[in-house]
Amino acid sequence: MSLQIGIVGLPNVGKSTLFQALTKKKVDTSNYPFATIDPNVGVVAVPDERLAQLARVAKSKEIIPTTIEFVDIAGLVKNAHQGEGLGNQFLQNIRETDAIVEVVRAFDDPNVIHVAGKVEPKEDVETINLELIFADLAIVSKRHENVSRQLKSGTNPQVEQQLGALTKLKEALEAGRPARSVELTDDEHAQVKDLNLLTAKPVLYVINCSEGGLSSPPELTLNGPVILLSVKIESELSELSREDAATFMADLGLKESGLDRLIKAAYKTLDLITFFTAGPKETRAWTVKRGTKAPPAAGVIHTDFEKGFIRAEIINWKEFVDAEGDVKAKELGKVRIEGRDYVVQDGDVVHFHFQ
Repeated sequence: MSLQIGIVGLPNVGKSTLFQALTKKKVDTSNYPFATIDPNVGVVAVPDERLAQLARVAKSKEIIPTTIEFVDIAGLVKNAHQGEGLGNQFLQNIRETDAIVEVVRAFDDPNVIHVAGKVEPKEDVETINLELIFADLAIVSKRHENVSRQLKSGTNPQVEQQLGALTKLKEALEAGRPARSVELTDDEHAQVKDLNLLTAKPVLYVINCSEGGLSSPPELTLNGPVILLSVKIESELSELSREDAATFMADLGLKESGLDRLIKAAYKTLDLITFFTAGPKETRAWTVKRGTKAPPAAGVIHTDFEKGFIRAEIINWKEFVDAEGDVKAKELGKVRIEGRDYVVQDGDVVHFHFQ
């Protein structure tokens, strides 16, 4: 399943450099606003230490990790919702993503200009959040007006329900609160889903510090997961071999790169889980939303698997590894047979049977 994370922030906060480190894909990171005009998309492997262990036991020829797409979106500025900078174009790019990574600058560098002339992380966060809220408010207000007009010509339960949802959203946005803070019923959510509101998307914050700032981050109260890292260090790490990068991280006292932490956090923010298939040909990670049942999970591998689903053989990845494969695992009674109502769990090793 293809899911996209949009990397946003003010100009010159480190977005494109972070994207470059994430994907090792060269993009224009020149020191001026709007260096990135069109969104750049990079496919990133999700780090998962379980894959190598499964592949060893299954004697797989190939390991295929699951992936997430990151989209580098040009810098927003104050009043972007009114067309400042390249405003509406960038907001539309964000609207098409599944979640948002907001990069917040917390480093001083006289050689890298700040669009506001000073480094104030709290103000930067407020600027971005308000721009997204204003953009959503314009869309919600327009729909609210149209739906209200429809009701004047007669009652309609679905239209009334939509108006109720729109009213809740409008009141929240006018109060400066994001759409994701509004509690909607499943039916109400269905009535406004097509609006694809920016502030309804899950948000993950990246605080971009200097090396020294990693031990003394700025005090910020943020409504979402926070990853503290130095984009400069991560960029340097991305250019090193695996061995040299490990040595560099050890010297810095880091057990895991900030990029790996970011990718894992982004994956979690989307409420995704990973299940595996393992055999001599390949060990592969597959992505589904949490709560997915066995037949649609099988459909992620191939549509025929879902259509002809009969049953699934399930074993936890750790039990598979401990038993040194499915033969011994079956002897130990660790392999379960599950039907159509089984909800796939993170870490399941699955063999689907279909007709």
